[in-house]
Amino acid sequence: MNLSRPSRVADAVSAAGAGGDVAYLAGGHTLIPAMKARLRDPEGLVDLSGLDELKGMSVEDAEGGRRLWIGAMTRHRDVAEGADAIPALQHMATLIGDPQVRNRGTLGGSLANNDPASDYPAAVLALQAEIETDRATHRAEDFFQGMFFTALEEGELIKRVGFRIPARAAYAKFRHPASRYALSGVFVAEIGPGIWRVAVTGSGQEGVFRWPQAEEALANGADISTVAAPDASLMSSDIHASPEYRAHLCTVMLAKAVGEIK
Repeated sequence: MNLSRPSRVADAVSAAGAGGDVAYLAGGHTLIPAMKARLRDPEGLVDLSGLDELKGMSVEDAEGGRRLWIGAMTRHRDVAEGADAIPALQHMATLIGDPQVRNRGTLGGSLANNDPASDYPAAVLALQAEIETDRATHRAEDFFQGMFFTALEEGELIKRVGFRIPARAAYAKFRHPASRYALSGVFVAEIGPGIWRVAVTGSGQEGVFRWPQAEEALANGADISTVAAPDASLMSSDIHASPEYRAHLCTVMLAKAVGEIK
């Protein structure tokens, strides 16, 4: 197997496009276990850990409001410690996995994988994030295209993600006790006066989704306890939770997030 350790984004993209089955290696929490289980057998790896230009955070003014831009190779731990422009995003990062995962896992790797139980997709969708790659800038609404699928093309590399800074926001998550993945995670954000966005991860058959009924209730100042649970027929089902239970968890996590919003 060939291993490349580029120091520039252009070199990383070039190595990935050199031919054959080549995979980007970010934190490695998905790719390496898949390789160990013989589910993936790439001919080459492009190690992104040396790309300093894909690390760090900055706040920038933009049309539609200020954004917090976070480099794709920024680790969960650094988001938890440094994304103080969006406290709800900081809190979300503290809930990801365990210390080992937070010390190695990256924002870009998580989004590129689009695991239906991961946390960041909820923040991306609720905060109208933009995903900037070496080829394009993807809107949050267009990026997630079903379980483990995204708008990324072969060899396309996420460079940074711009989260719209909300007036206030909160994230609540019911965690699996072992994996700490979300059985249901709800991100609530007021992105403008009376304009709310609510995104749910860990529950939907197709991955992350917005919850219009919850958004409408928040916009109208309605009692959040009156919001009906999402349609159970659209929820995922596995050995950990039934569709009906996941739908119920959405209402519980919504109430918790709204209670913690600031």
